[in-house]
Amino acid sequence: MTETHTGPVAGPPPEIRAALDAHTTLTLAYGDDDGPQACAVLYAVRNPPPYEPGSPGEDRGEDEISLVFVTSTTTRHGRALASGNARVAFTAQRDGQEWTALTGVQGRGSCRLLAGAERAAAWDAYRTRFPYVERSERLRQAMDRAELWELRPDWLRLVDNGRGFGHRTEWRRQDPRD
Repeated sequence: MTETHTGPVAGPPPEIRAALDAHTTLTLAYGDDDGPQACAVLYAVRNPPPYEPGSPGEDRGEDEISLVFVTSTTTRHGRALASGNARVAFTAQRDGQEWTALTGVQGRGSCRLLAGAERAAAWDAYRTRFPYVERSERLRQAMDRAELWELRPDWLRLVDNGRGFGHRTEWRRQDPRD
């Protein structure tokens, strides 16, 4: 069974948000000139405020979410993401689950490098999610120099076999201009 939710500005339904909040690592898939690749990144869920008029995400509603993660532009995936408004796919789930209780999130979206006030606000979400960053001077200094990215999902699917084999809840962001 698939439950589908679509909305012009509202974010994903609570069960998808809860599943994203329940995990800390996602597998990020992207493509570059050498073909498809995937990597693992630690992420924090963020409910950002609407963007300023004219900014890259000005159509975002107040209920939108984004995922923020750290990676360097010197890595293969960092270079691929930095090449523009990168399209990605991702999954987030706990390891070691039995198939009868498998729960996880699949998604697609776009990534962009954050700067200025947006970066500062996203860092707050990241440090809240990973408080050990603040407890280590060395790690905090490294993170202060690192690039912070936003993944803005436009399609999410929660797979929850605990509610029945193949049970899915899907959400798709609808373009507000439609």
